[in-house]
Amino acid sequence: MMLGWLFTACMASAFASEEIDCDNAVNTLQINDCAGQKAELAAQEMATYLAKSKSHNSSDAELIKAIDASQQAWQTYADAHCNAVYTYWREGSIRGVMHATCMEKMIKQRTHALWSNYLTYMDSTAPVLPEPQ
Repeated sequence: MMLGWLFTACMASAFASEEIDCDNAVNTLQINDCAGQKAELAAQEMATYLAKSKSHNSSDAELIKAIDASQQAWQTYADAHCNAVYTYWREGSIRGVMHATCMEKMIKQRTHALWSNYLTYMDSTAPVLPEPQ
């Protein structure tokens, strides 16, 4: 699932001629690229948990429809929230990393919500997927 907000965050990496060592990023483009990469990895993990939530509950069409509606509403909220963070920091070069970091945090929270609501059990039965970090 490619999210529109990641396009901008990852543009620098599309044109990079060498791989960036994110542990030693030294300039704004590298820092933004690394933040975008982390958000992209979080988005990929969320897509896995969303798909598993739906496949695990595939016998309940009403629930699948509700999960889809909640995901769409969440995406709208996350985009609006992180765009507000970007606007807050709009005067500085930090705005890109602040936006990407916001999205990473929002995505990780959503992934955990998907896991806890649709992939765990009330008893001691093991969850369908491991708890996301």
